[in-house]
Amino acid sequence: MSELRRVSVTVPHERAEPARARMIELFPHGFEEVESTGSVELVGYTDAAGEERFLHEFSGAQATDVEAGWEERWRAFHRPVRIGPLWVGPPWEQPDEDAVPVVIDPGRAFGTGSHPTTRLCLEHLVEIAEPGRSLLDVGCGSGVLGIAAAALGFQPVVALDEDHAAIEAARENALRNGVVLEVRLANALTAELPEADVTVANISLEAVLALGPRLQSPLVVTAGYLVAELPEFPGYKRVGRRESDAWAADLYERSAATS
Repeated sequence: MSELRRVSVTVPHERAEPARARMIELFPHGFEEVESTGSVELVGYTDAAGEERFLHEFSGAQATDVEAGWEERWRAFHRPVRIGPLWVGPPWEQPDEDAVPVVIDPGRAFGTGSHPTTRLCLEHLVEIAEPGRSLLDVGCGSGVLGIAAAALGFQPVVALDEDHAAIEAARENALRNGVVLEVRLANALTAELPEADVTVANISLEAVLALGPRLQSPLVVTAGYLVAELPEFPGYKRVGRRESDAWAADLYERSAATS
């Protein structure tokens, strides 16, 4: 623990989106956001090598020693959420008795259910869930979306990520939840994508736009960008949008002419 460093940078809201995208690349295990009037502080925890990379990437960044008791504050930061029938939370919390539990270890990879984009994607999945529908989770991180989809009855579910730590975390979380999840190490922007009835991609705006021409599923859920952003994809129309805390998640349907 003595080698752990807290690194942070404060950016104005108008520059937050590209900064968040870079944070996801630097900290696939997760990072914190602290909102202030007109700005947001982005915080990561890393070692000396990670600190050096962070300071190189962000002008005005800061680094400090991690204070004693950070583990308990990290736990307090990750609270369970309820989305329809789903309860999504960390392993030290008790699921609601009437819920479908999705237990995610927040210490392993980005995506625990607490971030607005994850919640919004889960709301879309609850709405379109049908037993036997297949699903592709692009940029799966911890596997929370794919695991929740499997718990809702989607099958088969394939999860892709290009980060080795995310792949390991998704497999461990799937095992913890007793669901079948096919997890693959792959870059979704270059690798061949498996066919699926639904594709969900909670990634950065740039990655969502790059993924657009490769989409094949009849239904697509995308997130990872702000309310002001309105991605458009060839052959698809937006049929639903959910918003929370300045973030958005969209539901697209393939046009009849391209199906």
